[in-house]
Amino acid sequence: MATHIPAPVLPSGMSSVQPANPFDPEKAAEGLRKAMKGLGTNEGTIIQIFSSHCNAQRLEIEKKYKVMHGRDLRSDLESELSGKFRDLALALLDHPRIFDAKECNDAIKGAGTDEDALIEILSSRSNAEVAEIRAQYKALYKRELERDIQADTSGHFKRLLTSLVTGGREADRAQPDVELAKKEAQELFQAGEKQMGTDESVFNRVLCLRSIIQLRETFIQYKAISGKDIEKSIQTEMSGNLELGCLAIVKVAKNPAAFFAERLYKCMKGAGTNDKALIRAVVSRSEVDMAFIKKEFQTLYGKSLASFIDGDTSGDYKKLLMAIVGK
Repeated sequence: MATHIPAPVLPSGMSSVQPANPFDPEKAAEGLRKAMKGLGTNEGTIIQIFSSHCNAQRLEIEKKYKVMHGRDLRSDLESELSGKFRDLALALLDHPRIFDAKECNDAIKGAGTDEDALIEILSSRSNAEVAEIRAQYKALYKRELERDIQADTSGHFKRLLTSLVTGGREADRAQPDVELAKKEAQELFQAGEKQMGTDESVFNRVLCLRSIIQLRETFIQYKAISGKDIEKSIQTEMSGNLELGCLAIVKVAKNPAAFFAERLYKCMKGAGTNDKALIRAVVSRSEVDMAFIKKEFQTLYGKSLASFIDGDTSGDYKKLLMAIVGK
């Protein structure tokens, strides 16, 4: 692990998990030990403690657990829990950027690549967060994330991910530069719809370099020039993972809560559930903007996120998910 890990930011009113107040880490650590010692496990106590404390508090409880009992909380959870319930509980004990680094590694290692996971993580994290993901990845795996991504992808998609993983997006400004937005909207139009073929490098440069506020203005200007949303043009001009990557950047810039609502819906719709993606989205957004995501989910799909989780999962795994998301 890295020598220094910035403490997680305490959640805001946009989150579904709030800090326990008052916070008693010793009491929580004792409660977890009682829930796991002896025959059987009190899963309800684990669910209650994990869902009623934010990530920063869980990390403090983990430290107290070791001091008080001379045992590793993570190891005890691994031996007492099983399946997706265990996976979710352990994910909730990770510092957010360590969790991201582990998810990136899982996306790359072995046969095949989980491109969706890489796109989701790298397109939705800030410059500082991407830099911390790189640092934690190197500390955990003794390798550079950028090089591993480049070795596992190809073509224009590799270039897009390389741009994202450098975390070089310009800082947000108070107001967008309208003239620059008009200029770059025209460049995007010329690189795509206006010509035969597509100059993907222009899309790469604009989408990965400009701030969120600047991109939103560029998308407004693009529609004024072309008569259509930039998403429609990307879908026409591109295909495969490059299309998915560019669309993710646009959607995150426009409305990150709607982007994650769509991600969660796709995890659960139809037969089967993509539990890894479901866990990643719930854990990573529970203290960021889950309240907004739930509103967007209801608007987009006419049902609550909790109702989808209730119908698509089961057992203690479902109970912990529901407790983290909030009914």
